[in-house]
Amino acid sequence: QPFWIVELDSDHAAEKIASRSVTVRCIVDLWASAIEMADLHRQLHSLPSEWMRPYSSPEVSFKIKVETFCNSQTQEEKVDKIESFNYLPLNGPVRLKHPDLVLQFIEYFGLEPNSIPKKPLHVFFGRVVAEGQRDLINKFSLKKRKFIGNTSMDPQLSLIMANQAKVKDGSLVLDPFAGTGSLLIAAAQFGGYVIGTDIDYLMIHGKSRPTRKQHRDRPRHNESVLSNMQQYGLSHHYLDMVVADASLPLWKPSLVLDAVITDPPYGIREAMERVGTSREGSGAISEEYLGSHIPSKVQYSMHQLMDDLLRFSANHLVLGGRLVTWIPVIRNEYNEEKSIPKHDCLELVSNSEQILSTASSRRLLTYEKICDPKNKTSSENVPSLNDETFREKYYKIVEEIRRDRKLKSSPTQRGHECADGKT
Repeated sequence: QPFWIVELDSDHAAEKIASRSVTVRCIVDLWASAIEMADLHRQLHSLPSEWMRPYSSPEVSFKIKVETFCNSQTQEEKVDKIESFNYLPLNGPVRLKHPDLVLQFIEYFGLEPNSIPKKPLHVFFGRVVAEGQRDLINKFSLKKRKFIGNTSMDPQLSLIMANQAKVKDGSLVLDPFAGTGSLLIAAAQFGGYVIGTDIDYLMIHGKSRPTRKQHRDRPRHNESVLSNMQQYGLSHHYLDMVVADASLPLWKPSLVLDAVITDPPYGIREAMERVGTSREGSGAISEEYLGSHIPSKVQYSMHQLMDDLLRFSANHLVLGGRLVTWIPVIRNEYNEEKSIPKHDCLELVSNSEQILSTASSRRLLTYEKICDPKNKTSSENVPSLNDETFREKYYKIVEEIRRDRKLKSSPTQRGHECADGKT
C-alpha cells in the first residue's frame, strides 16, 4: 500500500521525518478514515468542537486538496468533492497559495491500474502536517546537471543512500568510486563534508568523452564535480576529488569517517580495474619517468573489490558509522547467505533490491560498524562472490535470451508451431 498509518508524539516529530525523506509525499494528521464516503463524513461531523477550534478562527486561511491514487479525476469532480466538506467550521478565507491550514482528502483505488474499481477502496481526510523533500529530486535532476557520466546515479537513489548512511551536519563522507560525484552531492545536501576518489583520471578532470549526444562534437569546458557542487550552492561542503586506486588506499591509518557511500563499477558500462600488471618481474619506475608515467591496470574482480571495501570501512569508520553500497546479482542465483559479503565488524542492517532486467538486479546494502577489527590487514568472513565475473554471467544470459528470441521469431519455428496445431 502507498500509505502507512503510524503514531507519532507530535507535529515536530513528523516534521523531522519529512525534512529528510524523499520517498514521503506528505504526512497527514488523520482526522477520519473509512471505506464508505458516508462513514467518513459521519466521523468528521462527530469531531468535538474543541478539535476544530484552533482552525475555526476567521484569521486562519485554508485550502482543501484532493488526491486520488491509481485513478484520475476532472477539475469539476475535484471541486464537487471539496464542496462536500462545506459543513466543516472553517471561517477563514480560502487561500490557494501559502494558506495557514491545508486539509487533504485522499481516495485509494488500489494498485491495479488495469482493473480500477468504481468506488475507492479506502478514503482518508486530515490536516497536512509536513511535506516530504520530493522537490530535491527535481533540483538534482541529471537533465539539468552540468557534469554527468554514463553511470551517474539517479538523484532519488543518491538521496536515499545518504539517508541510509545517516549523513548529518558535519559528517565526513567518502565515496571511493566517486565518478561524477552524484553521491557526494546528496551527502553534501544533508550537511556532510565530502571526499571522492576514482581511478579514472580523465573523468575526474572532466576530459572524458561527453555523455550528452549534443555535446560530443566539442570538448568539455569547466566540467567537474566541483562545478556541480557550485551549481547547487554546496561547494563549502566539498573537500576534494583524488585520482586513486580503491584497492591501494592512500589514507593514513588515523583517518576516521562517519560514512562511506559508493556505487562500484559492475564491469558492464564501466570497467572494473585496479593498478597492476600481468607481466612478471616488472621493476620500479625510474624517477625521471614518474611525472609522466601512466600506471597499467588489471581486472578487479567483484570479490576482491568487496573484500577491499568492507575491510577499508571496518578500519576507517567510526563506531556506529555506516557503509552504503550496491552489488549486482543474477536474480535466479541470488541467495542472501551466499551472495551478500560479510565482515565480522560490520552488521548488515538493510538489504533491498532494484530490478534491472529479467535476469539481473542490484542490491542496496547498508552496513553499520559494531566493533573495531582485530587484524586491520586481512578480511574477516568475506565469502567469495564466485570466480566467474558478473559481466561474464550477464552477457552469457543476454546472449541466451537473444538466441531464444531469434528461434521463436524464425519462420522455421513458426512453421513447426502451426504443424503442432499451435497458434
